[in-house]
Amino acid sequence: MAIITLLRHAPLPLKYQKRYIGHSDINIDLSLIDFSFLDEIQKRDYDLILSSDLKRCTQTLDLLGLSYKKDKRLREVEFKEEFELKNFDEIEKTDIFDKKYLDSFLAWHGFLCKESFNKFQSRVEEFLKELPKNKDILICSHGGTIKMINSILKKEDYCLTPFTLKYLEKVDINIT
Repeated sequence: MAIITLLRHAPLPLKYQKRYIGHSDINIDLSLIDFSFLDEIQKRDYDLILSSDLKRCTQTLDLLGLSYKKDKRLREVEFKEEFELKNFDEIEKTDIFDKKYLDSFLAWHGFLCKESFNKFQSRVEEFLKELPKNKDILICSHGGTIKMINSILKKEDYCLTPFTLKYLEKVDINIT
């Protein structure tokens, strides 16, 4: 049996929070970290630690003093350039915004993202297929990617599941 711990990276500076941030490489904000949380992660002896290659994840694991392997497949979904780093209010004010995109998750995804939903899902599934089946694994990644991993492993519909993690929040999933 494998145990997979999903960890969302440390907080970003406030000016970047509640924005669509896909592949932008932004530093974490050390002043926003609750360092008492870090002890719990540091005390566990993981067999394998994997991370998105973006700074917000690698800096989180560096802060924990953990050795890890980077994997680009753990990146957040790629947003269209015109929406990257914007919040919903800014997107809503663009000339190309139409409320019809809010009719479904997939319509919104198609409007907002450069990477199709199917491509995003396939990228994460490919990553998961390569994981060892009997290890204690820590994965540090991004909100959307963690939600995708959770939905695949638990066989839940990504579009319907309310699953989310806050910054530096973690969840363990047992895989048999």
